[in-house]
Amino acid sequence: MAEVSVTFDEHRHRWEGRVDGELAGKSYMRRREGLVIFWHTEVDDRFEGLGVGSKIARTALDAIAAEGATKVRPDCPFIRSWIERHPEYQYLVEERPAREAHG
Repeated sequence: MAEVSVTFDEHRHRWEGRVDGELAGKSYMRRREGLVIFWHTEVDDRFEGLGVGSKIARTALDAIAAEGATKVRPDCPFIRSWIERHPEYQYLVEERPAREAHG
């Protein structure tokens, strides 16, 4: 199995997953005070099935959890579904009013 490394590119506001040094995937985010909004994640077709997206999600969410008070808004469908499959990260998700949650 290929080794996936993940780093944060502060200038591009994204988490990057690399396989053998080659950029394989990225997850874009923006910050507001006490909140990280994930809005798009993509993995290059050549790297599908190697766990790149999952490694990005886990690494990013672990880093956010280490900050303490920061919450996550998973507007990105991939990040949202990843958190749903990993309920131990659910506590990071921002609580939103019911009328706002679906809109």
